[in-house]
Amino acid sequence: QVQLVESGGGLVQPGGSLRLSCTVSINMFSLEYMGWFRRTPGKAARVLDASIFSGGQPNYADSVKGRFTISTDDNENTITLQMSNLKPEGTAVYYCNDLYRHTNYWGQGTQVTVSS
Repeated sequence: QVQLVESGGGLVQPGGSLRLSCTVSINMFSLEYMGWFRRTPGKAARVLDASIFSGGQPNYADSVKGRFTISTDDNENTITLQMSNLKPEGTAVYYCNDLYRHTNYWGQGTQVTVSS
């Protein structure tokens, strides 16, 4: 069983930046995959923003390339999503997602609101 806890959400103006963190309850060397998804208001599906496979390079959705950066800290067991130049359509609940022993795990989500 893996517990994921996201933090760092909040209200930010368009063009601003936020840093989201996901704390993982197990040693991250065991994870096969790590990703950040968002669910926008009124939508049921979560959309992938950024991901990284164990030992691989980060991948980004076209909509966030050049603005978002996913990174990991194996000592702190955290997965970070650095978001810059945020747009109003970035208003969403952001979720951390990990794959461990072929099982998907999700955090509870953190709200990001981009508004002036």
